[in-house]
Parts: sequence; C-alpha cells; structure tokens
Amino acid sequence: MELQQIKYFLTLAQELHFWNTAEKMFITQSALSRQIKALEDELEVKLFERNKRNVKLTEAGIFLRNQWLPMLDEIDRIHRQAKKIHEGASGSIKIGYPGSVAYGFLPELIAGIARSLPELKVELVEPIDISFEQLLLNYQMDIAFRRDPAENPALQSVYLYSEHFSLIVPNNHPLTEQNFQGLQDVKDEKFILSALHQKTFYVTSLRQIFNDYDIEPNVYIESDFGAMILGLVAKGLGVSILPNSYCYSAQPGVRFINLPYKANLYVTWRKDDVSPVLRNVLKQVQHLAEKFRNC
Repeated sequence: MELQQIKYFLTLAQELHFWNTAEKMFITQSALSRQIKALEDELEVKLFERNKRNVKLTEAGIFLRNQWLPMLDEIDRIHRQAKKIHEGASGSIKIGYPGSVAYGFLPELIAGIARSLPELKVELVEPIDISFEQLLLNYQMDIAFRRDPAENPALQSVYLYSEHFSLIVPNNHPLTEQNFQGLQDVKDEKFILSALHQKTFYVTSLRQIFNDYDIEPNVYIESDFGAMILGLVAKGLGVSILPNSYCYSAQPGVRFINLPYKANLYVTWRKDDVSPVLRNVLKQVQHLAEKFRNC
C-alpha cells in the first residue's frame, strides 16, 4: 500500500466519479481503476460499489475514509513541517551575547528574525562565568557574539563591525565632547567598572586603555552589567567606560564621550554545524552588520 493510493481512494470517495477523479489527480481513468483495484486486493476489502451509472462507498470504504482523511491531513502537516526544518524556517537556535549588544544590534537582529522566520524559536543566553567557547563546544549555544575571535580551531569567527569605547559621565559633569582632552581628565574620579582582575578580552581592553594613559583607576563599584553601571553613573556615583552601543539604552542622566579606542564584534559558531537554521540566521547577522558598519 502506498500513500498515493490512499490519496486516490480519498479523492474518489469525495468525487464518486472515476473520470472526475482521474482528471483531478492527473491520471488516466484506467490507471486510477488499477490503483483502486490493487488497494482493494491488498486490503482484501471491497471499497466501492460501482456500476455503469453510479459509484458509492461500501461500509468498509466509509470507515476507511473517515479514518484516513484526518490521518492524511496530519501526514501533510508533518511533511510541511519537515520541509520548514529542512529549509531552516522552523526549529530553534540558542544565541549567546555580551550585554553591550543587548540594546542596539541584538534587538534589531531578533526583530528581523521574527519577521522573516516567524516559526523559529530563539533562546538568548548572556553567560557570565562560563566562556562562550565552552558553551558552543558543549552545544549549549549555537551562535555567539563576542568581542574577540574564537581561539579553538573547531570554531569559526567572522568580524561584524567595530564601535568606540566611551567615557560615561553624569549629565551634570563638567566634561563634554568639546572640552575633553583625554582620560587623564578623570584620573582622580571614582570608577564603576567590570572587575579588572578578570581575564576576558573585554576587561583586557579596559586595562590597556588605562595603561596607555598611565592611570590606575579608583574602582569604587564593580559590576558586569552595563544597565546597572549606567544607572549608578546617572546617580552621580562615579564614571565608567563602556562600548558606545550602550547609548541606545542610556537614561537621560548620562553623557557619552567617545574615546580613541574601538571594540570589535564577532559572530562565532561551530565549524561543523550545517544546520539550515544557523545558515539563515548568519545571513541575517551579516546583512545587519553592514548597516552597523556604516553608522
């Protein structure tokens, strides 16, 4: 028994006319008759009562029609879903990200995915204590945005765009973009920063900035959460240095002053991952990155 034979049967059960059914199914009438006869022989069940004028279902035919029709609809639904998964239009993806892309790049990316791949489930992960590479290699993430390219040879990284580091000061601070001379202007201020003893690429970049100005910052409050840092700066509790993309979420009480240093953003994934979902999301990522490179 073949699925196509069941489709022939169900169409004939609806039409109750061999010629109409044959035309609808793009098959000759004689071939349709052979398919129905083969189905009856295999099942050892008479499906239709037929004479020169009429075709009608037997009781067994009515039973099979009522059973097979919803099953065929479910099979069609399953086939459509399988095709969507094959094309990368359905399924799920886990995306890791640093807090600094949570206000500009990432929301735009997720909005684009929601428009073009509405059946794709997206899970967002912002790791703190576990490295992006470890999470990717352990299949706990499928794609990661990070400030440095991956070192592990099993991972692939592509540069997306760069943005300035910015000095963040309260709105009532005397420093502005116009009168700012350099980081030495705030060498005696209290800083609100990520813990500088961490070994992440981001913290290494911060230490390099301070080293270049020969400044040992007075770290008054430590936090890894950019939104919290902005709130504390707005309260006048200190100044900070963050990637400029935090300006997308900045409250009115802070001012951003660009520094002559930039933070890169890379996208990273497993080299051996051939998922169609990943392929589709990477296309969206690289298309959006072009917009941010031109900002």
